[in-house]
Amino acid sequence: MPPAYKPRRTTKKLPDVPPEAQPGEVLIWTDGACQGNPGRGGWAAILVDERGSPLEERSGGSPQTTNNIMEMTAALEGMRALPDGAAVVVVTDSRYLLDGMTSWMAGWKKRGWKTAGGQPVKNKQLWLDLEAEAARHDSVRWHWVKGHVGNALNERADELAVVAAASA
Repeated sequence: MPPAYKPRRTTKKLPDVPPEAQPGEVLIWTDGACQGNPGRGGWAAILVDERGSPLEERSGGSPQTTNNIMEMTAALEGMRALPDGAAVVVVTDSRYLLDGMTSWMAGWKKRGWKTAGGQPVKNKQLWLDLEAEAARHDSVRWHWVKGHVGNALNERADELAVVAAASA
């Protein structure tokens, strides 16, 4: 008897295109880093206006965390830096953050914060915090970029996150 068919789990491939801000939008370039996973971690958020002019750099760290938590914290702290009602584009190289905010969360809520496999969703409170923070703004778009390919703002966010992890 042939073995049972098991579909391969695939991740939708995203095009690697730079984000385009609409008039009035603030772009938040984010990154997280960890020395060990879990281990000492750092996050960074770089806020730029629609023309790409820098507004602010923020970063921080934690002595015992995970890379995913730092990726999420970067987006959360970047959005917290903006006033109520802002128009935001969160730029991330984390598929975990992007997919969680744009597609997985609806299913988690329907299943009582369980994954499709029935396990509790990791980092639930951070997901709830991100959702609440996004709701504080007029609009939030999520944009994925490939990391570590020479994009200056992605590289700068990575540098800040690595420094924050080293000093956590």
